[in-house]
Amino acid sequence: MNDWPEGFSGDNRGSRYGRGSSSAQPESARVMRQVRRGPAASPGQAGYGGAPAYGGGVPPQPSYVDGGGHGDPYDSGYNTGQVYGSPGGRGPGGPGDGRYEPRPAPNWRRRIKVTAITLVTLLVVTSVGTYFWADSKLNRDVDLSKVIDRPEAGEGTNYLIVGSDSRKGMSAEEKKKLHTGSAEGKRTDSMMILHTGGGAPTLISLPRDSNVTIPSFKGSDSGKFYPGTGRQTKLNAAYAEDGPELLVRTVEANTGLRIDHYVEIGFAGFANIVDAVGGVEMNIPQDIKDTKSGADLKKGEQTLNGEQALAFVRTRYALKGSDLDRTKNQQKFLSALANQVATPGTVLNPFKLYPTMSAGLDTLVVDEDMSLFDLASMFWAMKGVSGGEGKSMNMPIAGNSPNGNLQWNTAKVKTLVNELKNDEPVTVSGN
Repeated sequence: MNDWPEGFSGDNRGSRYGRGSSSAQPESARVMRQVRRGPAASPGQAGYGGAPAYGGGVPPQPSYVDGGGHGDPYDSGYNTGQVYGSPGGRGPGGPGDGRYEPRPAPNWRRRIKVTAITLVTLLVVTSVGTYFWADSKLNRDVDLSKVIDRPEAGEGTNYLIVGSDSRKGMSAEEKKKLHTGSAEGKRTDSMMILHTGGGAPTLISLPRDSNVTIPSFKGSDSGKFYPGTGRQTKLNAAYAEDGPELLVRTVEANTGLRIDHYVEIGFAGFANIVDAVGGVEMNIPQDIKDTKSGADLKKGEQTLNGEQALAFVRTRYALKGSDLDRTKNQQKFLSALANQVATPGTVLNPFKLYPTMSAGLDTLVVDEDMSLFDLASMFWAMKGVSGGEGKSMNMPIAGNSPNGNLQWNTAKVKTLVNELKNDEPVTVSGN
């Protein structure tokens, strides 16, 4: 008797290829037989085919069923190409087995919220960092509390903006390139009053050759009191004698207008700011050739670099009106510079903003109470002047004084100062 399943009986091999047949023809597709293992027999239970229980005879043998659904198949899907235990052919962990969950759809609302919060946080941190960085660069060297006998404050804010011929920090090569000379100390090369308030801003140039009376004052360094003697001289002499504090004292005493903030920039800082913003577009009113300032410019629209800009604002000998025409050119240029600095292309571009701020703040000298907000307000006001929203003018001139200096028109100056104090539209015209 043969105990092996029928499919393995030697009598039933047939003549098919692969079963010992000598036939040259391959066997046809056949159904693979599958192993079926029954439950293990319990002790005392009869083994397979009535044999004694395991341990006393032949162990239980597997039975075979074909993959065509005959009998009780272990895995009816085996013959279809599916991997054992993986419905759908996905392998272990497929859907429905309790171990695989489909990836959830992205929560775009949450992602946008997180991104927005991150960007706002970065903006705030950058802005705060920039503020403290810029604030630390301001040179608050002017103490206006040393100025005595000051006029009462009016409406709005008055800035005294000074361009000095300071050569501090400049190399010999830079002095030669910018045609500044090598004079020691520093003097005022330009002076302007910028008034801001509820209305349009007003920019008023004070010619350096203006005839003024030097009032009594207290020395900025010594603290010594110097009584006024009625001495009359050029306005720029006040700065040369005792610096910014005496200049402010002299302007206030001769106008009756209180100065709220003081801003000064030297030659090098001026040129560096212009270069940092990529130059300033200007319409040059005439051909200018000045060997002393180094100006060599043609009439018409053009972009001035730092060297050309400095030469342009310093030129006086090539202009028929001398100092008065020069102050007008200075106003035009400073307004154009402010208009270019206070633009989104500069303010929102860190590659322009930081070099511009660094170039300017390193060389700016301001009063002790000057804040970055005040400085920004000044630039925006100057931009308004260049945009036609404000007014620019020279101090009204009546003619020349006996000593050859420019004499202010006393009546017009009084009207102008009253309008500025009351923050009213300026009706006075200058030269």
